[in-house]
Amino acid sequence: MNNLKYYDLGRAVPDTAKRPIQGGRMNGKTDINPMWRIKMLTEMFGPCGIGWYYESVREWTESYEQSIAAFVRIKLYIKVDGEWSMPIQGTGGSMFVEIQKSGPYVSDECFKMATTDAISVACKQLGIGADVYWDKDKTKYGADADSQKQKETPKTDAERDSLLETLKNELIRTGYTWNAVIKTYKVDNVDTLSKLQIKDCISKMKKQPDRVVPQ
Repeated sequence: MNNLKYYDLGRAVPDTAKRPIQGGRMNGKTDINPMWRIKMLTEMFGPCGIGWYYESVREWTESYEQSIAAFVRIKLYIKVDGEWSMPIQGTGGSMFVEIQKSGPYVSDECFKMATTDAISVACKQLGIGADVYWDKDKTKYGADADSQKQKETPKTDAERDSLLETLKNELIRTGYTWNAVIKTYKVDNVDTLSKLQIKDCISKMKKQPDRVVPQ
């Protein structure tokens, strides 16, 4: 039996399922579309409920000062050669109450997002998306593809990058988040902000006072 069979099947993540994270603690990391993981589980094991499924073990919240985070723990099961696996555990989290400059932001999807995060943690243990998490372990084919991609990738827009860096500094200064910017301009993510929108946001941020840090 090839012990790396499923690891190798799910390790490579297509560019269409990846998005760079800009801002916050995860700045510079890569976000993977959660539906891609569902697709991979289905390709590898079969439809949900037939070839794989998960059960929610626990849901809870934890608070720190005025912020509240929601957590979910799951057990993921896969069927291999007609037999169900032992549980593959995953714990995920998401903000329930997040303190922003305009006041508390309450998410009514926190447990759903925490569940999605928990599934991603469980999938990681199967090697799904491994090339994103462990760049140095990419196969020679993946390395060749990345090398070719670098040759074909056009130069980045230096002006836009500079504007985003300025905006990031203003967000840090004022206490606003990238999530607030995305909601204000009604875009899917930071990458889809136009230069005009970025400049407009910078102008608005510069009019805002510095964030007051509680003593």
